[in-house]
Order: sequence, then C-alpha cells, then structure tokens
Amino acid sequence: MPAMPNRWKPNVTVAALIEREGRFLLVEEETSDGLKLNNPAGHLEPGESPEQACAREVLEETAHDFVPTALVGVYLNRFVKTRTGDDLTYLRFAFAGTLGTHHSWRTLDAGILRTVWMTPDEIRACPERHRSPLLLACLEDYLAGQRHPLTLVHTDPSVMQAQANQRQVATGQAHGAAHQPSPAPAHLLNQR
Repeated sequence: MPAMPNRWKPNVTVAALIEREGRFLLVEEETSDGLKLNNPAGHLEPGESPEQACAREVLEETAHDFVPTALVGVYLNRFVKTRTGDDLTYLRFAFAGTLGTHHSWRTLDAGILRTVWMTPDEIRACPERHRSPLLLACLEDYLAGQRHPLTLVHTDPSVMQAQANQRQVATGQAHGAAHQPSPAPAHLLNQR
C-alpha cells in the first residue's frame, strides 16, 4: 500500500481543571482572536506522558506545581480560527488534580497575561471569551463528578526512551553508554 503523504492527525493537547473553594483557575491569554480564557493547557511534547504534559503546562502557564489525580475526559473538537480560517482538530486529555506550590519568581509563558479564579457561573456567563468550547465541556463534566483513574491513560516506556535517546545525542553521549536516565515518577507514568 502506498504511503499517505498528507495523513490527517489531530493536535494532542492536555488541560487542567483546578478547583479551589468553588472557583476554577483559568488563564487569560493573547490569541489570534484576541484575549481569551482557557484552562491551563497546551500541547503534548515528545517524550512525555499526557499527565507529565499537564503538570508542565500548569507550571508554565500559572507558575504552580500540579499533580494530576484523575482523568476528567478525552475530547475531540474541530475548531476554525475566525481571523485566519485555519481548520484544526484537537484531541484533549483533561485532568483534575492537586495544585501545589506557587513559584512567584517564575515568568508565565509568552502570551499568558494573568491567572484568574472564576466560579462556574462566571465562566458560563462569558462563552465569547472562551478560547475553545472545550473549556465549558470539561468544566461541566468535572462538575457532574466525572473522574476516571489515571490508569486509563497508558504511556508506553518507549515514549520516555525516545526522549532519553534524544537527550543523549544532544549531550554527545554514545548510544549504549552506561548512563541511563532516571525513570519518570511512577505517579506520572502508568505502566501495565
């Protein structure tokens, strides 16, 4: 069978649902469609599990540590940017979890103006400010009590090994060298 040069692939993203005293932590960010609200969220990067990606994105966008404790849901959404007409599809893994230490010295990611805590009613009242309809879909599922074990998301160790190999090449280490990278923390890498 001939190779398919332009095979369609969705953008894989992660998002965090972080609740404290009935309010949810969101970020206000600059987008091509203006200022928008979103969960702390972003793209999965090579060599990381979805849980690791979520913890990284929360740290980068809010300057807080975050530990995913449950999968809220997996969402597939098509989105057309109003200004550019770009037609994109996203596969989002949304996690609930525990917010940890705030690192006040950290600079927020480029484009993130600030973090805000909002009630569900405040979030529902401004859908035109949402970066994506997934913000509200994930929130409603969270509020309905939807939580699934993290073991539903399996990341094969080969994913981590590929990243370790890239680091070895970048640092000039030969393949098969005695140095082995530290394994990912057990709570972020589910092995079956």
